[in-house]
Amino acid sequence: MEKKKEKESISLSPTENYMDNQGLDMTGEEPDIPEKIRNEDTGINLGNGSELSAFQRRSQEPFSKVQQLYRAHAQLFQRILWGLLCTAYFAYVLVACILNFQRALALFVLTCLVLVFLAYNLIKRHFGKKLLRYGKPFENSQLWRWLKWGLIAVALVSLVLWLVLDTAQRPKQLISFAGICMFIIILFAYSKHHFAVSWRAVFWGLMLEFALGILVVRTDPGFAAFQWLGEQIRIFLNYTVAGSSFVFGDALINDVFAFQSLPIIVFFSCVMSIFYYLGLVQWIIVKIAWILQITLGTTATETLSVAGNIFVGMTEAPLLIRPYLPDMTSSEVHAVMTGGFATISGTVLGAYISFGIDPASLVSASVMAAPCALALSKLVYPEVEESKFQNKEGVKLPRGDQKNILEAASSGAADSVGLIANIAANLIAFLAVLAFINAILSWLGEMVNIEGLSFQVICSYVLRPIVFMMGVDWADCPMVAEMLGIKFFLNEFVAYEQLSQYKNKRLSGIEEWVGGESRNHHNFFTVWIC
Repeated sequence: MEKKKEKESISLSPTENYMDNQGLDMTGEEPDIPEKIRNEDTGINLGNGSELSAFQRRSQEPFSKVQQLYRAHAQLFQRILWGLLCTAYFAYVLVACILNFQRALALFVLTCLVLVFLAYNLIKRHFGKKLLRYGKPFENSQLWRWLKWGLIAVALVSLVLWLVLDTAQRPKQLISFAGICMFIIILFAYSKHHFAVSWRAVFWGLMLEFALGILVVRTDPGFAAFQWLGEQIRIFLNYTVAGSSFVFGDALINDVFAFQSLPIIVFFSCVMSIFYYLGLVQWIIVKIAWILQITLGTTATETLSVAGNIFVGMTEAPLLIRPYLPDMTSSEVHAVMTGGFATISGTVLGAYISFGIDPASLVSASVMAAPCALALSKLVYPEVEESKFQNKEGVKLPRGDQKNILEAASSGAADSVGLIANIAANLIAFLAVLAFINAILSWLGEMVNIEGLSFQVICSYVLRPIVFMMGVDWADCPMVAEMLGIKFFLNEFVAYEQLSQYKNKRLSGIEEWVGGESRNHHNFFTVWIC
């Protein structure tokens, strides 16, 4: 009997026992039931958080299997996706070239450039170590030295022959060549260490600038390429009107400088922040820095900073190499500062273009200034210490701290507010100071019967020899010297704004009257910018 009762009690489920004893519990207290039994119907496990019911688990089984399949073959799926995207893109390029190759020429050229860089990266990744190992025996060999000096001799002979043949038709170009030699001699005289000058960096820096100048000015493909690039930048910056007209209205953005030019800085800063987050800016900077480093022989940190100045400002470019700044030598820090002053940052470049300055001239001048800045920096402050950054592989460019593209765009626009306030404050202050200085100089000049004495007039006489040695015609030297003095001693924004006024008057066929004296000019804009 005892065994039979025990069997019956076992056959009853705990829930049934609980239901049978409902009438016995009159105290209002909850019976002591196991947590797992109490929540069996709802599928909730309070000990481990929330647990899905059996139906929900069965409904999510296909998704979990798909997720496990993707995790197991994630690399294969990514390759298939990239393959489909690349196939679609090449099909698009092919169709565009078939329909109108002239219209699709820019797209075709950009695609070819990207393919060249991708091929270089693949070769470097898979065969780079082998190629370096094969080339090591020739690094210190006599053949390599003869080859290197032979290339330098060929470059010098080609330069001399080109100067002889080209200047035979344009003798005035010898003036600018003599000016370059004069500037090199002056800078060498003020060099920190005369016997430590790296003439390789000086020679190749000037040669790269010279080659870029020939490409932009003298060759039709180079001129057309930079003209097209400048025009695309102008069209791109015109999209600022869509936002600024909504905020400020059409009347203000057409007539007021602050609402016409300064919003361009917001838009450009926003776009540059997006490109920086995506890593596009870092990729371009590394490629340019690699070219400069293998030719000039400069270190990785200073080269990356100077190359970065082509796209970002002199305060943002050192942030690219911020972790390495404490270990940099004095010569490297000097090169970083020189590159910041020599180039035009991307955000400010947009404002200059809004003045009416030729975008192609601005872009080419900023690119040409990078190797020249490194060359002249190593001439004034040569390297006499042991640098820790001779190998480019040891320097990594950081990515942005933003979580996504929207945050990058928002932070880029917000960061430009301080720059805009700084530009506006400087313009107000320097223009007011210039007016005050001119008033004092005019008052002092009237005391001795000198009419129209001003800061610009003084600069036109003091800086006229320097401008003449830059290759400007003597008749145009006073006007260029005035703007050069404003750029040197006051503010470059004021100088570019005055340059835009002269350019607009020239295009309108109006003579420029400065201080009661007529000064015609023709093609000095690019020379002055460079």
